[in-house]
Amino acid sequence: MLSPRPIALALLTGLLLGISAMTAQADKPKPEIPQPKPVVNLIFDTDLGNDIDDAMALATIHALENRGECKLLAVTVTKDNEDAAPAVDAINTFYGRGDIPIGVVKGGVTPEDSPYAKHLARCKDGDKFRFPHDLINGSDAPDATEVLRKTLASQPDGSVVILQVGFSTNLARLLDSQPDAIAPLSGKDLVKKKVAILSVMAGKFDKTKKEHNFGEYNIVKDLPAAKKVFAEWPTPIVASGWEIGEACRVQAASIVQDYNYVEHHPVKEGYLIYCKMPHNRPLYDLTSVLYAVRPDRGYFTLSKPGKIVIEDDGFSQFTEEAGGPHRFLTVDPVQQALVSESLSVLSSEPPKKQQ
Repeated sequence: MLSPRPIALALLTGLLLGISAMTAQADKPKPEIPQPKPVVNLIFDTDLGNDIDDAMALATIHALENRGECKLLAVTVTKDNEDAAPAVDAINTFYGRGDIPIGVVKGGVTPEDSPYAKHLARCKDGDKFRFPHDLINGSDAPDATEVLRKTLASQPDGSVVILQVGFSTNLARLLDSQPDAIAPLSGKDLVKKKVAILSVMAGKFDKTKKEHNFGEYNIVKDLPAAKKVFAEWPTPIVASGWEIGEACRVQAASIVQDYNYVEHHPVKEGYLIYCKMPHNRPLYDLTSVLYAVRPDRGYFTLSKPGKIVIEDDGFSQFTEEAGGPHRFLTVDPVQQALVSESLSVLSSEPPKKQQ
């Protein structure tokens, strides 16, 4: 028969080992549970009408807002054409947000007509607009600088992401704006106080292929404004270059099939007018939307910090610099597929049902 002492010691030892194991387990770092991200307050600056990707980018923003990920505060337009802003209003109204402020450039570039913007702004079935909207002519919209200043002044400090997917005209004029009745700050100081980051579709940063060495469209169309914004913008800038949009494309089958939840869809009809089908359009502008709202999802890889300089020939040159204010996006083949599919799904997502 065992004596009580060894039994007691054995029980005590087992108890201590159990406590030790529990303590060790408790000391292990617990898996991090993803927490809800704050809603991204977004200003969309676009040259909608020059390419259909602007319309798809705007549709993507609405889908992300439906999901509670962003809030579209205002849209400003850098295409100086009377149909561009009404086309924006038609898309916003289609997605149930026809009250979003729209500002337009005055004396800007690319005044040429856009067949797809004209269709969205003017097409009628009988005596009613096919795509309802209140803004009939872009000349009736307020100046973009005024809309930018009002929108920024109304927001908490450091809370706004500006998404520029067209020319730099509006943002360069914002930097030059002076204190006024809207805000007692210069444009540059207002940006510094209110803006967290500028996500911009502009430039080219992959110089490995000869055919990539040319001035990118959004840069060269208003070169002085682009030079100014990249030189003077007082908050971080993340650029999605031409090569990112070229790598990430929507499939023509998505356009043909995924928008058929309504008889007339502004994005589908605009795409079919803009592109001779079948055509897998590059997702230039949409990549900047995706980064602006979902920067930590692994869709892209960021370059090291540095400085982007726009040269006199429109080339965008990046120099690595510790603590530099600028970075640009890259994608590998896996990310390319993920971005393409994600943006195809988001840009074709139905509007949120109105209560």
